[in-house]
Amino acid sequence: MILEHANMTVSDVRRSAKFYGDLLDLKIRWEGQTNQGWPAIHIGDEKSYLALFQSPKPTTLEEDYERVGINHFGFVVEDLDAATKRLAILGVTHKGEINYEPGRRVYFYDPDGIEIELVEYPKQTNNDRETEKSTNGAR
Repeated sequence: MILEHANMTVSDVRRSAKFYGDLLDLKIRWEGQTNQGWPAIHIGDEKSYLALFQSPKPTTLEEDYERVGINHFGFVVEDLDAATKRLAILGVTHKGEINYEPGRRVYFYDPDGIEIELVEYPKQTNNDRETEKSTNGAR
């Protein structure tokens, strides 16, 4: 399964597009307006993207894991150390590194207070790939 896109309402589409573009090296795929006439930007790569819609009435977001809804978005990065350095350059403080199988991760908030996770998974070796092929992925 591949998640093709996530749609996020933000207070400023240009600011959010720059933030995610700088952080994750994403490119603007489309820019225009929603059916309601609100500014919108799709930013991503050839496989998936974030659909950013600008709210006509920006509000603040409160983290609440007890409320039904989406708690955070997670993005896989190849090098978590490089990504946390990029966060620092962007002026973002993360909540600290958390390590649990099968990866290392950091959590932080985007400019609108949306919680984001970056995760680095262990590199798969050639031997792991050969085992996976010979067992058709069954382990």
